[in-house]
Order: sequence, then C-alpha cells, then structure tokens
Amino acid sequence: MNTAHRKNLPGTPLDYFDAREAVEALSPGAWDRLPYTARVHAENIVRKADPAKIDAYLGQLIERKRDLDFPWFPARVVCHDILGQTALVDLAGLRDAIADKGGDPAAVNPVVPVQLIVDHSLAVEHAGFEKDAFEKNRAVEDRRNDDRFHFINWTKKAFKNVDVIPPGNGIMHQINLERMSPVIYVRDGVAFPDTCVGTDSHTPHVDALGVIAVGVGGLEAENVMLGRASWMRLPDIVGVELSGRPQPGITATDVVLALTEFLRKERVVGAYLEFRGEGASALTLGDRATISNMAPEYGATAAMFFIDEQTIDYLKLTGRDDQQVRLVETYARHTGLWADALKTAEYERVLRFDLSSVVRNLAGPSNPHKRLPTSALAERGIAAAWELPDLNDWQGRMPDGAVIIAAITSCTNTSNPRNVIAAGLLAKKANALGLVRKPWVKTSLAPGSKAVQLYLEDAGLLSELEQLGFGVVAFACTTCNGMSGALDPKIQQEIIDRDLYSVAVLSGNRNFDGRIHPYAKQAFLASPPLVVAYAIAGSIRFDIEKDALGVDADGKPVTLKDLWPSDEEIDAIVRANVKPEHFRQVYEPMFNFKVVEDRTISPLYDWRPQSTYIRRPPYWEGALAGERTLKGLRPLALLPDNITTDHLSPSNAILLDSAAGEYLHKMGLPEEDFNSYATHRGDHLTAQRATFANPKLVNEMAVVDGKVKQGSLARVEPDGQVMRMWEAIETYMERKQPLIIIAGADYGQGSSRDWAAKGVRLAGVEAIVAEGFERIHRTNLIGMGVLPLEFKPGTTRLTLQLDGTETYDVIGARRPRADLTLVVHRRNGDTVEVPVTCRLDSDEEVSIYEAGGVLQRFAQDFLESSKAA
Repeated sequence: MNTAHRKNLPGTPLDYFDAREAVEALSPGAWDRLPYTARVHAENIVRKADPAKIDAYLGQLIERKRDLDFPWFPARVVCHDILGQTALVDLAGLRDAIADKGGDPAAVNPVVPVQLIVDHSLAVEHAGFEKDAFEKNRAVEDRRNDDRFHFINWTKKAFKNVDVIPPGNGIMHQINLERMSPVIYVRDGVAFPDTCVGTDSHTPHVDALGVIAVGVGGLEAENVMLGRASWMRLPDIVGVELSGRPQPGITATDVVLALTEFLRKERVVGAYLEFRGEGASALTLGDRATISNMAPEYGATAAMFFIDEQTIDYLKLTGRDDQQVRLVETYARHTGLWADALKTAEYERVLRFDLSSVVRNLAGPSNPHKRLPTSALAERGIAAAWELPDLNDWQGRMPDGAVIIAAITSCTNTSNPRNVIAAGLLAKKANALGLVRKPWVKTSLAPGSKAVQLYLEDAGLLSELEQLGFGVVAFACTTCNGMSGALDPKIQQEIIDRDLYSVAVLSGNRNFDGRIHPYAKQAFLASPPLVVAYAIAGSIRFDIEKDALGVDADGKPVTLKDLWPSDEEIDAIVRANVKPEHFRQVYEPMFNFKVVEDRTISPLYDWRPQSTYIRRPPYWEGALAGERTLKGLRPLALLPDNITTDHLSPSNAILLDSAAGEYLHKMGLPEEDFNSYATHRGDHLTAQRATFANPKLVNEMAVVDGKVKQGSLARVEPDGQVMRMWEAIETYMERKQPLIIIAGADYGQGSSRDWAAKGVRLAGVEAIVAEGFERIHRTNLIGMGVLPLEFKPGTTRLTLQLDGTETYDVIGARRPRADLTLVVHRRNGDTVEVPVTCRLDSDEEVSIYEAGGVLQRFAQDFLESSKAA
C-alpha cells in the first residue's frame, strides 16, 4: 500500500487516501469535474498503483484519455456456485498442475476475499401450490448436487480467503445488497470505497449503493482472486439525468423495462452509467437496485447511483451496524462521494429520461429490451379473445397462449420490498373476490432473501400469496435462470400433442427463447403483481388491462384495476412491516463464520472419477497446451446477430435426447436427476456437450433441402454433411482440425458464463470474427486463449458472401486493437484479404492471450517466481 496522500479521516480512528489532493496537484479544479466513477478509480489508483505511474494513470481520468491502461484492484470477489465453483475447480486443477511441476500446491490461494453463495443449484420441481415445496426442493437439490457440494465444502477448508454461504439462503446479488457490501470498506486501519467483481452479469445490482461492482466471467474473476489487477482503459462514463416521478400505480419494474429499451437505443454497451438528477434522488434504494440489476440487459458495465440519504436510510433499514452507517456518511461527505458534491461532475455524454412518461409494461416475447406496454397488447397481436375452459374440465382444452409458468423470482424484483408487497396486496384482493389460479399455471415464489418471507408474514400477505399458489419454493435463483423444473406430465403432453403456443411470465431479467423452459416457447418479463394477475388470467392472449379476470360473488366482472394496490397502500405496509430486525435475524447467524482449520485436509482435491459434476480440468494438457496456428481454420458456425451465451452454453434442463443427456445416461445417471446444464459445468466432459446445444440456434451453415434448419446443428467440411453440433465437434477434434466462428453483431450478450468460451476452445476454435462483442464474453474468450476479431464497419459475413466452405488464416502482429488480416480461401481457389480489428484491447490482454489463457499464464508466472525464490 502506498503512503503518499494518506491522512486521518476526521472524527474516526481510521486513515484514508486523499485522491482529491492527488488530482488537484496535477490539474487544479479537475476534481470537481470528475464523475463519481472516476473519483472512485482515482482513490484506487492512489492507494494501490505503482507510485511511479500514479500521475500518468490519473492523467487518463482527468483528461478523459484512453491511450493507457490503468489498474483496478477490486476489494473482493463475489461468486454464485456455478461460476464460483468452476473457478475454484480451475484453481484446484491449477494446484494439480503446479504440483506436477514440483511446485507447492498449498501456496495457490485466492489473495482477495472470495464470497461464494450457493444459489444457482435449485430447480422448482415442486411448485408453490404444493405443501412444503421449499423443503422438498431443497432435498432434491442436495441429492442431485452431492458431488458439487462435496467439492464446495472442501474448498472452504482447503483454500484461504474463501467464505461459503450454503444453499437455501438467498441470491448472491440480494445478499450482497442487503448485507455483504459495507459500502465503505475498512482494512488495516484504512477506509476506502467497497468495490467488487462478481461471476454473474447482474453483479451491478449493488451499484445502487454507490459501489462499483461489475460482472465478469469466471476466468476474469480467477485473475482477480489471484491478486492481479483488472486492467482497463477509461470507460465511457455516461450521465443519465432522471426527471419527474413515476405515475401512480407504476412499479420499479415498469420503469426499468422502459429504461432498458431507451438505453439500448442510446447504445450504452460497455459504458458506466451514473444516474442523477431529481428523479434519481427520489427513488428508493429498492427502486435503484431494480434499475442497476438490469445493467446487462441495456448493455452497460455498471449502473451507478450516488451515496445520499436514501443510501443511509437503506443501510439502517437492513440492520447495518450503526458505526458502519456513520462511517459511510462521514467518508462519502468528506471525500466528495456524497451526491451533493457530484452536482459539478461533467460527462462526455448526458442522456435524459422522464420517469413520469413510464406506463405499465411487460418485456417480450424474447428479449428484455423489447418493451411491451400492457395497453398495446391487442394492437401488437398478443392479446386476443378466447373462451375460458370450464375449470373442472380443462384438460384437452388449454388455451393457445397458455401461461404455463408464473414465477415471482429473481433479485431484480425481490430486492425491492415495494414490488413484493404489491404482489401480496394484489393477491389479497383477488382472494377476497374469489379469483383463483388457472390449474395449468405452475406458480412459484422464490425470494432472493429470507428477510422477504419475514416481512410478508408480518404483513399477513404470505398466506394470501400461498392461497393463489405462490408459496415459497426456494431462496435461490430459479426460473429466471432456467431452473423452472418439470411440468405436470399431462400439461406437457397436451402442449406437445396440440402444438400449443405456451409461455412463461416471470419477474426476472432474462427471457431469451429456450431459456426459461423447453416447453415455454417464449417468455415475458413483468412486475410481481402482474405475474400474479397472469396466473389468474392463465393466458397471454388476454388483454390484462381490459378483460375480466373473473367475476365476484355478485357476478360483477373483476378487472386489473379492481385489484391493483395504490401506492399509499404499498408504502403503508412497507413502513409498518419491513424492519431492521428482519434483516438482522437472517444475516447475523448466516455471516457468523467459524471455520476451524483442518490440517488433515489435503491441498489437492481427490477427484471422483465417476462424477458428472466435478472433474479435473484439462487446460494444461493435450491440444490446449499446444500452439495455436491461426492457419487453415474451418468454420464451425456462421451465426446471425444477437448470439447470446444461452446459445453458446445453455443453462436450462438437460433432455435425454441431447448430447449431454445421452452422455449422462451412459454414465448411469437417472433422467430425473440430469439437472441443468449449469450445474454440470465443473465437469468438462458434460459441459463440452452443451456447446451450441440450444435448440433455438440458427447456424447458417446447417442447410437442409435448401433452407437453414434451426437447432443444435453444424455442417462438417469439406464433406458437406449436416449433423448434430456435438458430433461435428467430435469429428473435427478427431481430425485435429482448428476452427473459427463467424458471427454478426452483439456476439456473446447475456450471462457472464465462462463455459461459453471454454466450450468453443475445447472444441478447437482458435478465433472468432464478429461485427461486435459483448464485453464480458470477449474477456472470457481471451481468458481461454481464443482470439476475438472484429469486422470493420460495413463488412459482414453477408457482404463477403461467406457460406462455410472456406478456410481462413489470420495474419499480422497481435497488439492492442491492431489491424490484422483475415485471409479467406474460397472453395473455387479465390482468395480475399479482409482487414479486421484485433480485439485484444490492452497489453494485459495480449499477455494473457499469448500465454494461452489466464490459468496458463498464472502457472507460468507462479513457477518462475518459485524458482527465483
């Protein structure tokens, strides 16, 4: 730690680093012009960077230059069990590799604190209308995940600096918001802003507290865990001025869906947003968190709010220690991180959005940024007149457009007490009027925190939700992550037999085709009270604003406006029933870590050979240890725009007729325990078979009878044979054929899953050429040693008339954002030289790529330093 600019923080026994002084010494008056993000980064630089380079790094922030990388040292790493576990599997494999080379495996440990929350493993096999659904689902989770949980329990004893929150306790983002983030961190007598990276794209959830928290892939998280800086160029920092206030009856979900549409159109991909203005200051912390959570849906890296009275009120509400709350306010006011001090901040770009313009919204049917006003359901062709089957004789007569899943799920909305309370109040009114859930709707309530259950119980609303089928099924990430569980076999068969258009409605953040459930053909995002309303309606072909949801005891039609709670009702319940003691009751025992060191624990994991969940990773051996030639590459796929990580490596349930399902069957796993693709990512033999396994994939090379056929398909060249993707990958692996992928715009958007990069690398893909890359996925590709290349504007696979019969070479010296040449050898003998941009954006990324990836480079550096010592 540096000593220059270290001072006492007035009124406390703590020190702090005066970044304002350092900035003003370089450029008087510059501090007042800096945005919040730049001020936090300036403090990190002054406290942690090489003293000889501090002025140069600060100059990038002051002058808004982007020609020099600067280091960022996050204070901690937050993981969910899927990517967190795979990161720790990688570190366990790294220990093996170090031991094989004569190094000390016990010396390989996370350097910064790692908090792993087991929250992505539970599937809703038992719906919210079943008795004891939570206990039953937890039992299934433990049975299915025995291998995974055995490994995770080993890690918390075998690795230093790893804390584990066991399953059944909540979602990482909500726990981060409600407890884990101190906002102002204290270490070794120094106070400084909390910062973190998380192995989930929705890590910006806690940006609502003024904490720079960004989602990264597992590989980038491993880099940070091992004590390395996260190197970056100055990001695009965009001011978003919020004016007005939401109209009565408009929820934070409605606001964020409108903002997501707006910000996508404004092209904020990769930017750090700073929400400000009178509209922002009036939003509750819960409302702010709903907005920050969906940063990846509008493409931003971070979605910051300033520290102000709302922040302090929230810290008190969630039971934070009084001394810590005082520290947050003292530090923020003294160092220029309090909202009032940011009024002079200047931005290269400012966007303006009027909160009063927001109407009641859904998003769908396939993308979170495709806003769908509920008032426009009929004109968009979503709503249509339909006849309600008799509820005693509905089988065989389910409506087209049936809502088969209605889920109050995801930290996006359950972190916001107003949203959850609104759902409870709507349920209460519906029950009083005799309305019921349609019998084909699988309902569930999966809060991100146990505190939600406590305040719903105190308000007398949990029983009202249960009466409509929304009993608690989990405290975990469920339906939003594709863990919606099995349908009633009779309902599933009817969907198949009648080829019904069936959908899901959920209060989550992702609704990509094929993500939520294999038989929910599309999905719609909605606020929690709207989810309840759609469970009553039972069909998306329903005008939720106008049509009658049923009739009361007097035969009078009941519509949504008869059920919708007023803002005053919601706020009164929140004031009376959401209390600090709820959060203390939940979190004080949860974070009372007392892990006793066990000297009998081996530093090397005893891999279970028959496990389909945890397997020693192969990244230091075989083809991956060899040289990448970037010559004679054949395309594995030609892909359109908007390829998501769900296409590349789906997370939903594994079906028997899939490549992964067939493998699990051969391994002796019963079909009911196949679990999801996500849970098997610690075993590369299962996870490889998930590569491009999404049934909604469109590979333009998969041409059958003159038409491109949708599905997990590829065409092997030069044979010209179309086959299942996994068989094509196996064929190319046997031939030792290096591969390339050609794609359109926005390649790799969606969840920050490293297996979207690992899968293609293990298949033999050496390079990907696209019109543009999502930030996290691009860094994951580099972390696996895959070269990302970007077409120049105006050049695409279509303008080049590529059809997949070509072979490709990549020529040129790999430097940050250098111009390289993609040499296309056509089947007829013609050659085309196409200029492309090397998307290794920094010297650090070049270094990682040239080493073969994050893990390979660390192993090299570790062994070299060991020899030097």
